[in-house]
Amino acid sequence: MRSSKTAARAAIVLGVLAVATIPVGVLGAQLSSKLRLLETLYVVVPAAFVLGLLALLAARRARLKAARSVTAGGGPLRTARIVAWAGAYAGVTGALALAVYGVLRWAQ
Repeated sequence: MRSSKTAARAAIVLGVLAVATIPVGVLGAQLSSKLRLLETLYVVVPAAFVLGLLALLAARRARLKAARSVTAGGGPLRTARIVAWAGAYAGVTGALALAVYGVLRWAQ
């Protein structure tokens, strides 16, 4: 059976990708003349949310594997959970921002 460190590393990678997706999308829209910011956010915010959920699932898998093993998960497991939650929060916050923007545009 594989160790929980592999799942924890996957959760860390997915969480970092989720956190970095929105700033990279904004930077890409700023540097490119073909991309508009709002349309870019319509793509990167759901991507960040999905990556955050995948990171949470990988962190949960790592936690369950660590619970079944003799040795504890320790540092990588804790880091994976923190980064996975940060990625999920980034996706939810971006979705809320787009929802508020949509409501304000619709109310005009």
